[in-house]
Amino acid sequence: MRLEQILTTGAEEFGIHLSKEQVERFFLYLSELRKWNRKINLTAIREDGDIAVKHFLDSLSLVGVFTPQEGMKLLDMGSGAGFPALPLKMVYPGLSVTLVESVKKKASFLRHIIRTLRLDGVVVVDKRIEELPGELVSPFDVVTARAFREIEATILTGAPFLKSNGLMVLSRGPEETVGDEALAKAGVTLERKEMLTLPCSDYQRAIWVFSKAG
Repeated sequence: MRLEQILTTGAEEFGIHLSKEQVERFFLYLSELRKWNRKINLTAIREDGDIAVKHFLDSLSLVGVFTPQEGMKLLDMGSGAGFPALPLKMVYPGLSVTLVESVKKKASFLRHIIRTLRLDGVVVVDKRIEELPGELVSPFDVVTARAFREIEATILTGAPFLKSNGLMVLSRGPEETVGDEALAKAGVTLERKEMLTLPCSDYQRAIWVFSKAG
């Protein structure tokens, strides 16, 4: 299957219609990711089709559990090469996105790709999330993370940044579990856990959604 078809048909499964311009921007993202990946280790996934599925479509799959809205504030922990937040921002430009990535070289790539894709309303913080400057420690509507710590540690780390009734949306492997004690300590409730197989693949993911009590 051609790369463009993987992107467009895969996105359609999540109710997203990618324009020609958006597809071209995803191609540009892919090109820059491959270029930088030769110099720094951004991702172990190397094949174009796998990047399209396991990074781009995996990121877009989150819209199956929350609806991005204009002005919504999203915090992404351990952003790496920008997933899942930047693909979401590319499709929903009204999102206000903060990317937290403590590895300086990866943060440099994030700033580069944000400029290259001409994305407005995106901030990169190259610190550990525990070191976030005071002006950024304000409630977020949504906190996301993918390859970031063990799941219970991720929940405990992200919960303080959520506003009341905000959502934490985590894309994880299918085998993980979360104990009630960790949820109680974080002050969040498990709203749903959705299992899915990513389009054009047999790659399985679990999307966890937690809410913070009002």
